[in-house]
Amino acid sequence: MMTIHIVGGGLAGSEAAYQAAKSGLPVVLYEMRPVKPSPAHKSDKFAELVCSNSLKSNNLDNAAGLLKEEMRILDSLIIEAAEATRVPAGQALAVDREAFSEYVTRRLYSLDNLKIVREEVINPKIEADDIWIFASGPLTSESLLGYLQSLFGQPYLHFFDAAAPLVSRESLDMSKIYAASRYDKGDPDYLNCPMNKEEYLQFWQALVEAKQVELKEFEEEKYFQGCVPIEELAARGQDTLAYGPLKPKGLIDPKTGETPYAVVQLRQDNIAADLYGLVGFQTSLLFPEQKRVFSLIPGLEKAEFLRYGVMHRNTFIQSPILLDEHFRLKTKKNIFFAGQMTGVEGYIESAATGLICGINAARQLKGQEPLSPGQHSMLGALMHYATNCDPKRFQPMNAVFGIMPPLAERVRNKRQRYSMYSKRGIEAIEEYRALLEVK
Repeated sequence: MMTIHIVGGGLAGSEAAYQAAKSGLPVVLYEMRPVKPSPAHKSDKFAELVCSNSLKSNNLDNAAGLLKEEMRILDSLIIEAAEATRVPAGQALAVDREAFSEYVTRRLYSLDNLKIVREEVINPKIEADDIWIFASGPLTSESLLGYLQSLFGQPYLHFFDAAAPLVSRESLDMSKIYAASRYDKGDPDYLNCPMNKEEYLQFWQALVEAKQVELKEFEEEKYFQGCVPIEELAARGQDTLAYGPLKPKGLIDPKTGETPYAVVQLRQDNIAADLYGLVGFQTSLLFPEQKRVFSLIPGLEKAEFLRYGVMHRNTFIQSPILLDEHFRLKTKKNIFFAGQMTGVEGYIESAATGLICGINAARQLKGQEPLSPGQHSMLGALMHYATNCDPKRFQPMNAVFGIMPPLAERVRNKRQRYSMYSKRGIEAIEEYRALLEVK
């Protein structure tokens, strides 16, 4: 029987499995955990969030907000799960990690035509009549990478990603911390640790001198700009952090009525509001060094670190060379790729590519042509970027308005311009959904 096979139970693979299974066709989802653990995952559940618990902005004048709205229109499982398990985070959509993964796992196991196989895919037998979606993610195993390398005939690329530590709320010194969102926009959902200049310089000096994990197994360091470790940023200059992740702008300290020299923000990580993550503090410091250096932050002197930051290799392929506009391998049209390994960056971006691949895999198995939502949608713009970028300059890309075709008219006001991009994007997705409903 013709079947859709999906490799990887992360955000992209889970979304692809859900979308493909909705078609009524037989679908098999392969996940190597817990048989073989990954360097970063902690559980065997699907769609586990490794780095942050934030899915970024929900606002439609934000590119990430537009992408989420497009996915809502297309009945995304990942967005459904996020809405069901969200925690306060101002204008962002943040979730309780464990509840989120449990929700996705439960929904996938409830699908009658979806078979879940817990084993590592190493050398799959790909029949011409079947469809395969590889969504094994940035932590694809060496064995599977070897198979894909032979399939491509092209070298793959890799870069480094890092996760931020988590602390318990009850261990924080709230006499030194205040709740606020930047510029008082939305609810005061972030906890803010203000620093004066002396405190900041002491922290910066300790950070740049701290010991890091040795990266012996990796060939070279390639950081994605959105996930540069905090110590790497600090090494670029004394004021880099104060103008970057620790910028105090819009965060007036209510105790003094003044703007601090620098501010470390903490974001709620679970529904119970007892876990908080250090925003922008992805790190590769040794665990004892993290405890020593981060305890210099006002309010975190006695913080209990429930998870230290870790660093891991992320792998992505040369999509502009290898994939067509539908994320199919150019040389084998029954093989799709989805998720971060295609060169999109971010939770929602990864899930969005899984969504489109799941839809088109089902269409193709039914004898229908794959459909693209078009570049006027954020989803279509991401796919176009990943498959049409200059290969020499190809780097992972978030959802940003800059990759979409320009508006027909010039609009100077940025917020108005972004709102017009979003309106056009939603219209494009509505048209795409209507086409999918045509039998």
